[in-house]
Amino acid sequence: MPPRKRIFSRRKVCRFCTDQDIVMDYRDAKTLKMFITERGKIIPRRIYGTCAKHQRQLTEAVKRARHLALIPYSGPSHG
Repeated sequence: MPPRKRIFSRRKVCRFCTDQDIVMDYRDAKTLKMFITERGKIIPRRIYGTCAKHQRQLTEAVKRARHLALIPYSGPSHG
């Protein structure tokens, strides 16, 4: 049997830890939309690379923005 090839992937770095200028706020819908899929789901930290602390803050901000109708709960409905 041939030896298995190892796949090395670069470690994802939290954007909020590296760039202190980015403020996570529920009122900033434009920033929050980057962390949401087209279907309206929050992107998990294993995909985007945010740390646990900032992922919790991000989730809370998204949920608050949804509650205040700043961002939709789901994506566009197909009729």
